[in-house]
Amino acid sequence: MFPYLRAANYEPHILFEPTGSAEMPDISGLMEQISNEGVEIVYFQKVRGPSVVKEAQKFSAAGVKTVYGVCDLVDNEMARVTDATIVVTEFLKGQYDPIYQLKIHVVHDGIERPEFHKGFSRPRRNQRQKNQRLRAVLVTSSSLYQIPIIDTPPRFIDITVVGHYPPNPSWLYAAKKTYWALCSLESHSEKLNYLTRLVNKGFKTVNWDIDTVYQMMLKADVGIIPVNMNEASQWQLSSENRLTLNMGIGLPVIASPVPSYKLVIEQGKNGYIAETRDDWVKYLKELSDPKLREMMGQCARYSVINRFSKEEQARKLVAVFDSLCAQGIGSSA
Repeated sequence: MFPYLRAANYEPHILFEPTGSAEMPDISGLMEQISNEGVEIVYFQKVRGPSVVKEAQKFSAAGVKTVYGVCDLVDNEMARVTDATIVVTEFLKGQYDPIYQLKIHVVHDGIERPEFHKGFSRPRRNQRQKNQRLRAVLVTSSSLYQIPIIDTPPRFIDITVVGHYPPNPSWLYAAKKTYWALCSLESHSEKLNYLTRLVNKGFKTVNWDIDTVYQMMLKADVGIIPVNMNEASQWQLSSENRLTLNMGIGLPVIASPVPSYKLVIEQGKNGYIAETRDDWVKYLKELSDPKLREMMGQCARYSVINRFSKEEQARKLVAVFDSLCAQGIGSSA
């Protein structure tokens, strides 16, 4: 966002950056630095806790405006002590206490590389149409060895999971991973199912990096985001970032009914929301039709490429800062 802020006459400075992951860091002692540098808006990016609350109150008392930016949780205390709170979805905004709603603004995660998009016009070479398997991609921050909801992939589909995996795993690592995974399963049927998935040639894992993600999506026919909604309550608060990543590429997407996804997907037009395994199999079969994939993929890209662009999200963020400036402050952040 820095280039967009500078273009809007805001000069960003990083005042505090923890050496490691720290959601509740100690940020005491920043008041002198803020005064020396003439900072007039402080943006707390995903940091909270007692120290942050205390400093936010100090800044407010000194006439410095404060903004809290958060993507996946509800913190009414931070909303109370800051002048504005930035959240990434309308659903997340709605989870905050009603008395803070006027202070809460939605700025989505922007599509980072809109220049990447699929071409559809030519069928795959050297393959008969009837023998072509549907290629699906699942992008995750986890190390999945089992696909939620879908479980064992249907025979007509190949799934590539781009996630947290060793780049070049040795046979010994793979053997240890398999052993511990089997030990974590209770019944013989669960262990058998796990081994079946392990040898399934239609299931491939790839280590995540920024270039690999786009390469795998460009090669895929469809993006999938299956989520076990019964086990992952945090998903209720998740942004639509993974969804718009796939849709921005021009992939038709099938996704679980995460609240933020349901506000983006128009059922059967730019994607599908699937709840049961039967739903998943049905929609995957429908997307075996290349003409439907092309139509839905183009519609998916068109529906998100401007709405979730970095430029549009920067415009919304600048509007929040401008509203603070209208209260009588300057234009440094």
